[in-house]
Amino acid sequence: MKTAVVLLSGGLDSATTLYFAKKEGYRCLCLIFDYGQRHKKEILSAKKIAEAANSQFKIVKFSLPWKGSSLLNKKIPLPKDYSKRDGKIPSTYVPARNLIF
Repeated sequence: MKTAVVLLSGGLDSATTLYFAKKEGYRCLCLIFDYGQRHKKEILSAKKIAEAANSQFKIVKFSLPWKGSSLLNKKIPLPKDYSKRDGKIPSTYVPARNLIF
């Protein structure tokens, strides 16, 4: 059986990718990243999705060297209304996060 590595964030896109790979006949190993984000809900959701799909998962923990994101820094308040960005980069933006993944 073919094996696929799926980067599983707990969101809709990665869950769809996991189920698509399984439908195509792949045995899937899910990588879940813990990069110090404040929303541990992402990790819990990813674990539940992997378990529901009967797929193995591994949580990979690492630190990002840069600062300035409210997603990583508890001293920066999280935005309550995402619609009021005024064309600015949101405070939750983590530079190069997906590139590193």
